[in-house]
Amino acid sequence: MSCGTVSPILTDTKAKKPSWLRVKLPTGENYRHVRGLVDTHKLHTICESGNCPNMGECWGEGTATFMILGNTCTRSCGFCAVATGRPDPVDWDEPQRVAEAIHLMKVKHAVLTSVDRDELKDGGSTVWFNTIKAVKTLNPTTTLETLIPDFRGIKEQILLVASAGPEMVSHNIETVERLTKQVRIQAKYWRSMEVLRTLKLAGMRTKSGIMLGLGERMEEVVQTMEDLRFSNVDVITIGQYLQPTAKHLPVDRFWHPDEFAELRQIGYEMGFDYVESGPLVRSSYRSQKHVFPGYGQRLWQQEKAEGQLELQANF
Repeated sequence: MSCGTVSPILTDTKAKKPSWLRVKLPTGENYRHVRGLVDTHKLHTICESGNCPNMGECWGEGTATFMILGNTCTRSCGFCAVATGRPDPVDWDEPQRVAEAIHLMKVKHAVLTSVDRDELKDGGSTVWFNTIKAVKTLNPTTTLETLIPDFRGIKEQILLVASAGPEMVSHNIETVERLTKQVRIQAKYWRSMEVLRTLKLAGMRTKSGIMLGLGERMEEVVQTMEDLRFSNVDVITIGQYLQPTAKHLPVDRFWHPDEFAELRQIGYEMGFDYVESGPLVRSSYRSQKHVFPGYGQRLWQQEKAEGQLELQANF
């Protein structure tokens, strides 16, 4: 969840974005409404802190991903636009403010994420628990995805979040094993896999995300997907990495939409319940659809059946 300056994986820092990565500027009444609520309640969103390209679309639909535990991270991941440094003291009133904002937004589905707070003894897990409980109490019909850090692999902290009862818990693997030390400096590939296994054993619906464009090879991406399936992850998101600033890791290359479509097919054939794969996909993009078991696979089977009908009609 953090950002920082590290040695680049390669030197092409002036790669021109292709046409399929163009996005519309945020506009509209719903966008302004969400903008006002976020400002009024002094909330942090990963939409802003992470420079998400889908902010206009999501906020225009009246949804946002709230970032708790402040907006300063203790880690220095080479891809992330969130500030790194000494975080402010824990704000124990934040859980209620987040719950009230979600209530005012009247959203049916909300996403929570956070910076890493490695300086805290509990890793911030108590605030996570309190926030989920506050959101659920004030918004009993709202479904909730929680995108959590690794909590340094401490199971008690991971399980505390799960015990609060969100519909889905996410933890992003972000990149392939070979590049983890360069991309997620303080994280560990297999520790993240163990976090996901711990969540699944606790009965959670689980989700993870991968960024492409940092120097990974297709076979490495497929291997990472297989590792996630071995950890019984239900939902996977795959999107294009975009360099936030010149200080962050450069883009190795822009993967073509056809390659994302191929990975989507591979993912469904592996048995993922929902696969979101595309250049502009981010972890919380269309998250409201990811919480429903079977929805993605039914959609995929329907698309395959329609493709077969179209193929037969051409002969």
